Amino acid sequence: MKPIDARPARVFFVLIILAGLVILACGKKEAPEVKVETAQYQLTIPAGLDPDYAKWVPADNPLTADKIELGKMLYFDPRLSTDGTVSCATCHNPIFGYSNGVPRSAGFKGQLGDRNSPTTLNRLYSTLQFWDGRSKSLEDQALGPVQNPVEMANLNKLGGYKPYFQKAFGSEEITADRVAMAIASFERTLLTGDSPFDRFQAGDQNAVSDAAKRGFTIFMSKGNCNECHPLPNFTDEKFHNIGVGMNKPKPDLGRFVVTKDEHDKGAFKTPTLRQIAETGPYMHDGSVTTLEEVVDIYNRGGEKNPYLDEKIKPLHLNKSERDDLVAFLKTLTGEAPKIEPPTLPQ
Repeated sequence: MKPIDARPARVFFVLIILAGLVILACGKKEAPEVKVETAQYQLTIPAGLDPDYAKWVPADNPLTADKIELGKMLYFDPRLSTDGTVSCATCHNPIFGYSNGVPRSAGFKGQLGDRNSPTTLNRLYSTLQFWDGRSKSLEDQALGPVQNPVEMANLNKLGGYKPYFQKAFGSEEITADRVAMAIASFERTLLTGDSPFDRFQAGDQNAVSDAAKRGFTIFMSKGNCNECHPLPNFTDEKFHNIGVGMNKPKPDLGRFVVTKDEHDKGAFKTPTLRQIAETGPYMHDGSVTTLEEVVDIYNRGGEKNPYLDEKIKPLHLNKSERDDLVAFLKTLTGEAPKIEPPTLPQ
């Protein structure tokens, strides 16, 4: 008997399978497009500050309303800490000019750090963060405290956060990088300006006292303060050694720890003077209580040490001039955001 040729049957079955695959492919629905808000959030810049702020916002983390809202909640949420007791607002509290009113910051299990908490106000206009500049951006600064897997586990257990991450980033995934991006976005909205000094600069001669006017003249001339605290944000965002703490047996070496450059020993980042009357105690170690004491340190030419910044020299101000300078510094307190802690997702 002649064998049956099976090839036509195999071809037939292959055609059926291919047809089925075509039908399935045609009937398959496309995955829904994930839409994330892309419209840039428009900041309202207080009088006296640089209105051209866009150059300070990184291209890979544009400001959006949803991201800022999420960042605000995360900023106040102590569940980001390993033991659930410390939030960003613990050390950067609106009540204390977004500092914390004590010499040194407290962290995990109440342990005291070695440094004072700098204000988060007007950090929009900055890159390097912390007193020693070890973080290259606000995102990097916010990332540090939330890189422990425990913190991410804590957040992922909270189903209430997932819709906010969905709105801000296009998916519910909660990651340390996303947390940092949201917190940094919120912190860029914390601005202070429109101070009595700014109104004086705009032409209102009655906005500040005669003592403050004389103090501003000293600030710009005999005091040479504007060398490191230039307008409009009253900081050069650089690092200087003025000698505070260098007489200790084991002094904090500041920027040197980051750069290993001998010239950076004992150098710390210039803080903004805006809102300065609310952000004491002062200096990187919180060792100076009043603005009068701050002025006295500069008046005597800082604290002598081998690495003293060349710009720091005795000012030879008399008591009246020192008082006028303090009067001027107090006019730099503007309308900082008075933010109440939000209701946190559960």
